[in-house]
Amino acid sequence: MKKIAVIIPFVLLLSACATKQYPQAAAVSGEESVLMNCHDIKTEIAKTRSIQQEIEKTGQFDGKTVLGFMGDFGIGNGIAKDDARAKATVRLSQLTALQEKNCR
Repeated sequence: MKKIAVIIPFVLLLSACATKQYPQAAAVSGEESVLMNCHDIKTEIAKTRSIQQEIEKTGQFDGKTVLGFMGDFGIGNGIAKDDARAKATVRLSQLTALQEKNCR
């Protein structure tokens, strides 16, 4: 009985810390958009696409997925992944618009 009393809080503690850490892509700032040349924009587009791939890789099923599900039914991991995807999509859209505007 004492073992169960120790194990249950430990499992809950682990599951509370089980939210996956997704890479984040910041929106393009006004200063960035002014300072970036075509080469910089292409480089940033490549980096953002790499971030998108890393988000999908991080989102694959693993032990943290199981712990996250135990802690909050996976909601925290789902929200974190959706937020990371949305930020990467916004950055990619901004960079593509900059490329179309400045690199013709």
